[in-house]
Amino acid sequence: MTPLPRGFYDRDTIEVAKELLGKVLVREAPAGRMAIKIVETEAYVGPHDKACHASKGMTERNRVMFGEPGHAYVYFIYGMYHCLNIVTEREGYPAAVLIRAGEPLEGVDAMWSMRKKARKMEDLASGPGRLCMAMDIDRSLNGVDMCKKGPLYVEDGKAESFDIVSCRRVGVEYAGEYRDKPWRFYIRDSPSVSVFTTEDAEADNHHRGHRGHRGIKPQRTQRLIITTENAEDSYILKRACIP
Repeated sequence: MTPLPRGFYDRDTIEVAKELLGKVLVREAPAGRMAIKIVETEAYVGPHDKACHASKGMTERNRVMFGEPGHAYVYFIYGMYHCLNIVTEREGYPAAVLIRAGEPLEGVDAMWSMRKKARKMEDLASGPGRLCMAMDIDRSLNGVDMCKKGPLYVEDGKAESFDIVSCRRVGVEYAGEYRDKPWRFYIRDSPSVSVFTTEDAEADNHHRGHRGHRGIKPQRTQRLIITTENAEDSYILKRACIP
């Protein structure tokens, strides 16, 4: 298959975030071809979005966000993890979609070698940091043009139908009125979704709310707060605990 064209990304960021679900992220790495089905994304919608890296203007770190759509924006956080975003909308307007999680499809042995601490297949790429570790994605890929075949690109997945859950983004407590925007999207029932919270359960129950369906039972959540010197990098993780 061929990579998705630039026109796919040169559109409304929220629509791109939804339509990336089910697509296949491909990494042509020294260890061989690796591929995952994208199951979770987040939209970061321009300079007015206080959760977006571009909300305080252009920096050396976020410069690629102001460029042509369809390029990789890879950044490093907490001195430990990389995160992969894909630039969206017109050149000069800084917006991007964070690829939060995926289901392994190809090159699984190579992914296991990158993620030795993973306990099961669905955990290999179940989070933005895990995904980048599993697929050997780091800052060397920042700015890569994902609209042509190369080390990193997205192609169409197989035709299938699925329900999309929309809820608030993870770790954006600092973003004021943008904290609660429902700009996180994931494929309902995917085992590789990175974070499940009571908010997700409520959103999913509302989606499933027709009579006769039990929906999802909200679970207790554990709250881990990591704060760095840069408020932009403050992070709050909510992960479901087993009752």
